[in-house]
Amino acid sequence: MVFEKEGGEEKLSSSGQSTQTANMTLQKAIEMGEYDPEYLATFPEWHGLSRHIQFEHIRTALENRNKQLITQWAEINNMLDFRLKPNMQTALKNIEKQLKLLDKDKEKLYLEYSK
Repeated sequence: MVFEKEGGEEKLSSSGQSTQTANMTLQKAIEMGEYDPEYLATFPEWHGLSRHIQFEHIRTALENRNKQLITQWAEINNMLDFRLKPNMQTALKNIEKQLKLLDKDKEKLYLEYSK
């Protein structure tokens, strides 16, 4: 799902990937922490890169995603009166799950690209 602006208003759309990549560049996706090779392959320039350079882009995106998740975790953990907001504990656990998933994905990608 994507947010699209229509007449100054944002609306939720369930359009395909072509809409998602229309305003996104490969470099911007990597900076935003998108590391899935299948998604990165939707960019035409991805196919012109060597396997080594593709992996270096994936590594950079993995690092960016890790930094984003740790920053989100710290922002939530450092909230004032955190003890009075038990629902934020759930948010922390969700971020921790994402960090674990990121580590698993990182291992899989290292194995895949080290062949």
